[in-house]
Amino acid sequence: MSTSERLVPLPEVKRFIVDCLMKVGANRGPALEMAELLAAADYRGHYSHGMNRVDRYVNDIQKKIVEPNATPVILQETEATALVDGRNALGATVGNFCMKVAMEKAHKSGVGWVVARGSNHYGIAGWYAMQAMEKGLMGLSFSNASPSMTPTRAKDAAMGANPLAVAAPAKDGDAFVLDMATTAVAVGKVEVQKRKGESIPEGWALDFQGKNTTDPDEALRAGKMLPVGGLETTSGYKGYGLSMAVELFCGILGGALFGPNIGQWFTNTTEANLGQCFIAIDPECFAPGFGGRLSELMNYLRNMEPINPSKPVLVPGDPERIHMKLVDEEGGIRYHENQIKAWMVLAKTLGVNPINVM
Repeated sequence: MSTSERLVPLPEVKRFIVDCLMKVGANRGPALEMAELLAAADYRGHYSHGMNRVDRYVNDIQKKIVEPNATPVILQETEATALVDGRNALGATVGNFCMKVAMEKAHKSGVGWVVARGSNHYGIAGWYAMQAMEKGLMGLSFSNASPSMTPTRAKDAAMGANPLAVAAPAKDGDAFVLDMATTAVAVGKVEVQKRKGESIPEGWALDFQGKNTTDPDEALRAGKMLPVGGLETTSGYKGYGLSMAVELFCGILGGALFGPNIGQWFTNTTEANLGQCFIAIDPECFAPGFGGRLSELMNYLRNMEPINPSKPVLVPGDPERIHMKLVDEEGGIRYHENQIKAWMVLAKTLGVNPINVM
């Protein structure tokens, strides 16, 4: 661990988030849902979507952009599908509600497909897909987002980072967990680099002139993230296409805002009305032995000869498992000192107990 990093125990991370959200008006239930989500993101190593975002959720509640204690409702449904109105509740509240409905339908019909409108930023997409996986189901989750991706050949942003997640159970507790943005990286990773006072790699974002930038401040001001693949010459149109596919399942299918119509989370003063999609599939409805075949494939890939012996071949979900093991061994999550300082300021501003570091 570098001298610029400090450890915070996982329970303390959750405590601090709950205190902050309750201080500005959230009831304990929805505050805890958000805390578990954000703490899980950092525990898994997705720092862009964890404590880094606490101030954003606080701001949304304070400005009454979000209804923190609202309860989502089902507008219409069939045996296998449902359309949900999130009623502008916190993203975790909407997401947890929808995936629960999807899982119930999957257990009865083999598949549950739930689309929500009227939602808010819901953190890591994998949080919801893994809920299904832990029940022996395949889980998928998608969300649209504020315009931050510059479509291939375009000068300005028009699509969101539009994350997607797929989680599936294998044998003996093993699992496949893909959790990714359709931009080269999530905007939150640029925010983390800014907090650390460090540059970003080329290929993440463009400046106002449409050129690659390594300055996180310039990248955030311009708001022009590159899609997965980067520029057209390196197949960035594939990430752009994935972003549009996610939008089909979310804003378009759910009747929420979509594409360039979504307001910027940083500066928005009205309801976000995001669209999200949650799918649960029972693998037992298909060929028997799903988990065994998945394990066989993953273990084959892991045992392939690597180019660099010190960097073995991994499958989606392995980096997160490695990070969680490290957190467990060290007894806390590593945070950069600049992030700790920002939370100390937030604690003072809100009048809550500051976060305790090890």
